[in-house]
Amino acid sequence: MPAHPARQPVLEAHGIRKEFPGVVALDGVDFRLFPGEVHALMGENGAGKSTLIKVLTGVYEADDGEVVLGGRSVRIAGPLQAQQAGISTVYQEVNLCPNLSVAENVFIGREPRRFGLVHWSEMRSRAARLVADLDLDIDVSAPLNSYSIAVRQLVAIVRAVAVSAKVLILDEPTSSLDREEVRQLFAVIRRLRDQGVAILFVSHFLDQIYEICDRMTILRGGRLEGEYATSELSQAGLVARMIGGELARLEELSGTTRREPAPEAATRPFLRAEGLARSGAIEPYDLTVRPGEVVGLAGLLGSGRTEAARLLFGADRSTRGSVRIEDTTVTLPTPRAAISYGIAFCSEDRKKEGLFGELTVRENIVLALQAARGWTRPLSRAKQEEIALRWIRSLDIRPDNPEALVRNLSGGNQQKVLLARWLITDPKLLILDEPTRGIDIGAKAEIQKLVAGLAEDGMSVLFISAELEEVLRLSHRVCVLRDRRMVDELPNDGSLTPERIMATIASGARS
Repeated sequence: MPAHPARQPVLEAHGIRKEFPGVVALDGVDFRLFPGEVHALMGENGAGKSTLIKVLTGVYEADDGEVVLGGRSVRIAGPLQAQQAGISTVYQEVNLCPNLSVAENVFIGREPRRFGLVHWSEMRSRAARLVADLDLDIDVSAPLNSYSIAVRQLVAIVRAVAVSAKVLILDEPTSSLDREEVRQLFAVIRRLRDQGVAILFVSHFLDQIYEICDRMTILRGGRLEGEYATSELSQAGLVARMIGGELARLEELSGTTRREPAPEAATRPFLRAEGLARSGAIEPYDLTVRPGEVVGLAGLLGSGRTEAARLLFGADRSTRGSVRIEDTTVTLPTPRAAISYGIAFCSEDRKKEGLFGELTVRENIVLALQAARGWTRPLSRAKQEEIALRWIRSLDIRPDNPEALVRNLSGGNQQKVLLARWLITDPKLLILDEPTRGIDIGAKAEIQKLVAGLAEDGMSVLFISAELEEVLRLSHRVCVLRDRRMVDELPNDGSLTPERIMATIASGARS
């Protein structure tokens, strides 16, 4: 391990082992976190990152090993005890009460009282001081639901500070934030670091890791690969250590060669939308997707990317415009209607709108096929197992157990299950909304390779991603959205760059 200034770690883990049925999630992992640093926890999905965090915060009890806090061996029996010991966690999905005020969320369960009643003015005053200490401009008396997701995450951090956190764990805090919101979050992180708080930062955005983190710990396959100073390990070296190969492997897997525009005269469009819109959600737009073509949708959060895609799947009903499938004008009032025309949709929120955590991998995979057949024609258990095993092997879903609960899989493997569900319906158009968000580089590369292969086999793909490099890597054309309007369509002819797309977004006009 690299040398560190003569300080004692505030949090350590020694020889942590955690097993689940058929899976060794952590195998003898060591970890250390020092006061006044931002430390990245890196690794592929399934590497053990989430499991290690849950052991450190008492969600799981380790089967073997030791957790040391402040120089003393401890047994943390749950998240509440972890918080009382000074370990606070802010998750990607902020777990606060949007109907309450900012101040109430900061002090919920710990409200200052006077004569047995909540001392409202004291609570607001203390909350305002905490907000001011972090140089935030937030009205603590305003309801939380009047603020953006970014501000809600900052409020969650303020709440963690209010309980005197020595260790702050931030799990994918930037996945739903735009650049300005990330800048504001990083300013708060640096302020807390300078105050001596130890911050564990989990993210799949490599540029952000190198911008904000001092050191990193890398896990691979449930084992410790190593601990490094960020300044001493290149991004290529980091990727190689996470996926167990060289950066060239990632480039080979993900198909980094830029796509050339698909020849328009070669094939008739599979889908053509004209003036399609939904009041208050997305203004009228035109879109054409041809067989064998990947069309990217690019834009900032709130630009209308998801809203445009949902209209094509019947998840939302359009209020104007038309859709033609091949040579026929169709209506798409429901997802079932879209499925009948060969359209599949992988939602960006795979937990709420995609997968059923309480069901098995097998049950999740066959769900769309069974719905298409109708419940009067049920698939036999043997047929379900045959289909599930075929796609588990085809997509390398881990663990390769069709009876494993989906909720126990890593994010990347959950995404593969969702893709398998739709691919067995043999769709003609596959709509992918943020299919690689929140998953590791290895799984991301596999999914990118899959998308490229599907297009080469003739499938139409509509690809949505906040990562412009990813959109450029996969798409033949890029449609740019801003303020719920489609403002331009750009051929990916080799000269298209992220900077040009950003300029188009910023100007809101055709380039």
